[in-house]
Amino acid sequence: MSTKTLTQRFGELQAERDRTWQPEQLERNAGARRVLVERFDASKFPKAGDIAPDFTVIDQDGNALTRDGLTANGPAVLVFFRFAGCPACNLALPYYNETLWPALREADIPLVAVSAQNPVDRGIIDRHGLGFPVAADPDYALGRALGITFLPDDRPEPAPGADWIGAKLGTNSYEIDQPAVLVIDQGGTVRWLDVSPDWLVRTESDVILAQLPEVTAKVDA
Repeated sequence: MSTKTLTQRFGELQAERDRTWQPEQLERNAGARRVLVERFDASKFPKAGDIAPDFTVIDQDGNALTRDGLTANGPAVLVFFRFAGCPACNLALPYYNETLWPALREADIPLVAVSAQNPVDRGIIDRHGLGFPVAADPDYALGRALGITFLPDDRPEPAPGADWIGAKLGTNSYEIDQPAVLVIDQGGTVRWLDVSPDWLVRTESDVILAQLPEVTAKVDA
């Protein structure tokens, strides 16, 4: 059965915004993404063969997930997203649940979605019936170590009790992860890292699976 690509899903989201948003709102959103793309420097991120930072993230049930635990039997895949209320993330994570997770589960490869939001907002799991864990990255430890976090330029000073991004994240900060996909090998070696400065351009599942010949080997076995 065919399914829409992530690019197609984001295209539909943008088309809806084009119909319903005011021009100023559209330009503000596009401008924020444009700045991130202009500043993007792929050379600053870990490369294949580097050792991934040792980390502990905390899943929706309070369980600690570590680098060495996730990769004890082979590679693991981490998908970084912005936060549970992000509209694009609410398209990306169910897309990965439909098109990536079944193949990884069959091959016994862990998949974890990670954001700085702490604790995990279980709403995104329940809304989409996600089969893989969603984890919090306390104090931005892993995101900062990978160099994938950013601070928006136009952040205002939050008013007390305001519904601002730091309150949504539980971090008291505007800092947020850029979407990214990290494949780590047994022993903590980075196999592949793909970072998306524009949050409406993210890694397709077939691109991720191309980095994981273990999946094909498991199917063919």
